[in-house]
Amino acid sequence: MTQDGPTADGPEPEGSGAGHPVPEPAGSEGPAAEGRRAHRHTPRPEGAEPPHGEAAPAGESPDDPIAPPSTGSGRFGPPGRPLRRNSFLVGFTWALGALAAYSLYGGIRNAAGILVLVVIALFLAIGLNPAVVRLRSWGLPHALSVGLVAFAVLLLLCGGVVALVPPIITQSGQFIEQLPTYIEELRRSETVNELVERYDVVEKVQGAVNAGTVGRALGGVLGGAQLLFGTLFKALTVLVLTIYFLAYFNRLRTLAYSLVPRSRRERVQLIGDEILTRVGAYMVGALCIAVLAGLSTFVFALIVGLAYPMALAVVVAVTDLIPQIGATLGAIIVSLVGFATDLSAGIACVIFFLVYQQVENYLIYPKVMRRSVHVNEVAALLAALLGVGLIGVVGALIAIPTVAAIQIILREVVLPRQQAR
Repeated sequence: MTQDGPTADGPEPEGSGAGHPVPEPAGSEGPAAEGRRAHRHTPRPEGAEPPHGEAAPAGESPDDPIAPPSTGSGRFGPPGRPLRRNSFLVGFTWALGALAAYSLYGGIRNAAGILVLVVIALFLAIGLNPAVVRLRSWGLPHALSVGLVAFAVLLLLCGGVVALVPPIITQSGQFIEQLPTYIEELRRSETVNELVERYDVVEKVQGAVNAGTVGRALGGVLGGAQLLFGTLFKALTVLVLTIYFLAYFNRLRTLAYSLVPRSRRERVQLIGDEILTRVGAYMVGALCIAVLAGLSTFVFALIVGLAYPMALAVVVAVTDLIPQIGATLGAIIVSLVGFATDLSAGIACVIFFLVYQQVENYLIYPKVMRRSVHVNEVAALLAALLGVGLIGVVGALIAIPTVAAIQIILREVVLPRQQAR
C-alpha cells in the first residue's frame, strides 16, 4: 500500500513532495535542535516577551500597530485601541505645544528679575569659589571657609556703603541749608528778575502748583523710597544666594554632571571644570585689579586734596569692574570732580589716569590675568555692549566670563568636530 508522505521505514526519497519536512537522522540532533523543537511545541504564556534575539510574531510585538491591547490589571476595564493619527489630533497636539511654549515664555518673562539675581549670584559664587578652595587647602573646614569668604564680601559691601552714603547725606544737608541763600541771591540778581518778568515765571509756577502736582511730587518721593528698599532687598537676596551656592557648590556641580550621559560625562566634566577654573580666575583677577585701582585713586586724591577721596576710590573700583569702558568712566568722574575743585587738580587727575591706565593695561593686567582666559578685544567690547543692552550694568559685568566660557567650548568641542568632518 502506497503512502503520500515519507515511508515509515526510511527517509523520504529525493525529489518527493516539497511541502513535507525532512526529519534529521537519529542521533544527529544536538541540544540546540532539541531546544528549538521544545520551544516550537511549547506555547508561550500570554503577554510574555519573546526570548532575546527572537522576533515577536505578528500581532504580539508591543510596537505592532495591529497588536491587541493589553488587558492590564482589569481593575479599570480593558483599554481601547490607540488613537489613530488624523489631522484634528495633529493640529490639537501642535496647539497644545504652542500654548505650553507661550506659557513658558510668559513665566520666564514674569520671573526675569529673579532669574537675573540668580545668575548674578551664580557668577559671584563661581568667582569666589577659588578663594574657598584655597582656604580649604590650608586645612580649614568647608563651612568655615565659606563663612570667611562671605564675611569678607560683606565687609567690602559695608565699606562701599560707608564711603558713598555720608558724602551724599552731607552734600544734601549743605544744599538744604544754603537753599534760602541761593534763592535770595537769585532775587537780587537783575538779570534773573528781568527774565522772570519777561517770561511770567512767577505766574506759571503758581499755576503749576496744584493738587495734581503735589500728588505727583509725593508719588516721586514714595517711588524713590521704594527704589531704595527694592535695591537693598535685591542686594540681600544676591548675598544670601551667593552664600548658598558657595556652600553647595560641589553638590551642584556633581548634580549638573550627572545629567550628562555616562559615555560623555568624563569629557564634559573636564571641560566644565576648565571653564569654572578659568572664569573663576578671571573674576578674582578683575576684583584684584579693581581694588588696586581704588587704592591708587584714594592715595592720589589724598595727595591732591580732592573732597571725599574714599567715595571717589569706591566709584573708580566699581567702574573698573566694567570691561573695556569702566576705567575710562571712573577717570572721567574723578577728573570732573578735580576740575570742579581746581583747574590744576583737574589737570593732575587727567595726567594721573592716563599714566595709570597704561601701567594697568600693559603691566598689571597681564600679570594678574595670566591664568585666566584671554578674550579678544573686539569680542569683549561687543559682549559688554550686548550685556548692557540686555540686563544693564550687570550684563556688562558678566559679559567677559560668558564669552570666556563660550570660547573654551568653541575651541574644545565645536572646532575639532568641524575639522573632523
